[in-house]
Amino acid sequence: MTNQLLKPALAILDSLISFDTTSRNSNLELIAWVEDYLAQYGVSTARVINTDGSKANLYATVGPNVPGGIILSGHSDVVPVDGQDWSSDPFTVTEREDLLHGRGTCDMKGFIALALAAVPMLKDGKRPVHLAISYDEEVGCLGAPAMIEEIAAKLPQPALAIIGEPTMMKPVTGHKGICVHEVEVLGHEAHSSLTHLGISANMIAIELMHDLAELARELWDKADPDSPFIPPHATLTIGKMEGGTAANILARRATFIFDLRCPPGTDPDVILKPFKEKAAAIDVQLKAAFPGTGVRVEQLSNAPPLDQSGSAEAEAFVRKLTGDNAPAGVVSYAAEAGQFSQAGFPTIICGPGSIEQAHQPDEYISLDQFSRSADFMLRLAEELKQP
Repeated sequence: MTNQLLKPALAILDSLISFDTTSRNSNLELIAWVEDYLAQYGVSTARVINTDGSKANLYATVGPNVPGGIILSGHSDVVPVDGQDWSSDPFTVTEREDLLHGRGTCDMKGFIALALAAVPMLKDGKRPVHLAISYDEEVGCLGAPAMIEEIAAKLPQPALAIIGEPTMMKPVTGHKGICVHEVEVLGHEAHSSLTHLGISANMIAIELMHDLAELARELWDKADPDSPFIPPHATLTIGKMEGGTAANILARRATFIFDLRCPPGTDPDVILKPFKEKAAAIDVQLKAAFPGTGVRVEQLSNAPPLDQSGSAEAEAFVRKLTGDNAPAGVVSYAAEAGQFSQAGFPTIICGPGSIEQAHQPDEYISLDQFSRSADFMLRLAEELKQP
């Protein structure tokens, strides 16, 4: 039976990978393809679109519209391939040595393809599966909350949610949250020899980035030896920065983006309070010196962590399907699982592939992991046939 599921799943994966759903792009062509696929099996769908209509979440109920269903959730967006050295077209599935290469094969269109391939079997269940496909997970888990809100309000109460991020099909009951901020500094241009006549936005930005670097070191020093996370503390990194026009001009504008990843129980607002207070004080000083200058700190996203304490029911269900009895793990990456859990759904992460392969050139999922997840979907279909 596994082979019967693998063949259509591989064909679906080919189609999903062919859509360049890098987060900067629209995902509507992929969503329309999924809608057409589900319509073949009489499954109706609902879109939850973003503000400008360029992207959409999609959710659908496969099976009876009754309580106790299982949410299978994955994100449709992928990270960029820009500047990466790929051995084959990243938007075509290429098999080499039992590895399926392509952007998103692992993170996480492989899981979505397998869930879709299982639809003909899931339709016969006494309890439903609710498919949930989101957008903009890779840029801060921005899309899922609106879809989760609709699922909670409009569907019969689901029993639990399984988020198919790559975990090597091992149950994961906790993840860190992520809080992303953009900092913009506006200075006053002048000749670089006349520093008293202007303000270099770059110099101010460097001072603020230095404070964040010191904060990152402080977080490192506060590592909890009993933490299950690796690394065992909150982490802060500056991922992007730019500024200035020329070497001999005091920079008018500088920007940088940083992310703070916190384990459950650690409040990012408390950690960042001194930094934000200093940025606000500098903003006042700059504006007093030159109109139009200042510092802006904008929060771009704040996805909550997944706390292990809310995963017991989901963990027991997933273990029944996987047969895995090893201790549940936690992961340091952020995911939408915390958002589902925050909405009141017992939630767990379990999906094919390794996170070590995600975001890499020549990203891949092994045929063995793909097959293991296919077995999981078949067992899920059998389980849902039970009263």
